[in-house]
Amino acid sequence: MIPKLDKLTQNNHSFFLLAGPCVVEDETMAMPIAGRISEITSKLGIPFIFKASYRKANRSKLDSFTGIGDEKALNILKNIGDSLNIPVVTDIHSPKEANIASRYVDVLQIPAFLCRQSDLLLAAGETGCLVNIKKGQFLSGEAMRFAVEKVKSTGNQQVMLTDRGNMFGYSDMVVDFRNIPIMQQHQVPVVLDITHSLQQPNQDSGVTGGQPQMIETIAKAGIAAGADGLFMETHPNPSIAKSDGANMLQLELLEKILEKLVAIKKVL
Repeated sequence: MIPKLDKLTQNNHSFFLLAGPCVVEDETMAMPIAGRISEITSKLGIPFIFKASYRKANRSKLDSFTGIGDEKALNILKNIGDSLNIPVVTDIHSPKEANIASRYVDVLQIPAFLCRQSDLLLAAGETGCLVNIKKGQFLSGEAMRFAVEKVKSTGNQQVMLTDRGNMFGYSDMVVDFRNIPIMQQHQVPVVLDITHSLQQPNQDSGVTGGQPQMIETIAKAGIAAGADGLFMETHPNPSIAKSDGANMLQLELLEKILEKLVAIKKVL
């Protein structure tokens, strides 16, 4: 069920949401999270794409959790999409993964560190899936025009861009909200990744830190700045999450935050 961009953005009184846990941790955790977010977004009239990585390729430490196995995790994602009748997005890291993952999910996400990889962008475009390209932490919004052009050169016009902050020194991120209208000039919807924008990477422990107490603040600012969509990673208990727990939103807090964001969007 590949979501159409015009369907995601046609409601001026809402925004769309990509949300879910960072990674599929086991056979049972992802479905309840997807079900709960689906309930909340249906109630609030927010178009929803469920997000979870089937495998984590970018980890600081060799012994960090990377996944439960590609085929097992991809089948779980497909089951979620089929059972709840919702689109699903997952990260890919190579052209080969684009072809494999496109059989299971509806949206292929290009990680920020890989947003200039031409072979990857072209392979994602050729699948016909909607392609979500995350802006590199090291790039300007203007420079993302070239990533969009690479995907669209395949004939696939289903492209969106996601800002996830810029590196600030070695161990912090900042959001330049100018990038939202700048990237919208590339004629694609623009998403603000709230939780990854609050990461504190490159910690001496080898485990990324974060500032989850700022999630609501950054989300409000993103909607006020005109973002078409928001991206949030959420987990019932971030303290025990196997990836990115330090910057994820506790699931029980999601509904109240989204209610406030819908209210801001309606005012705009």
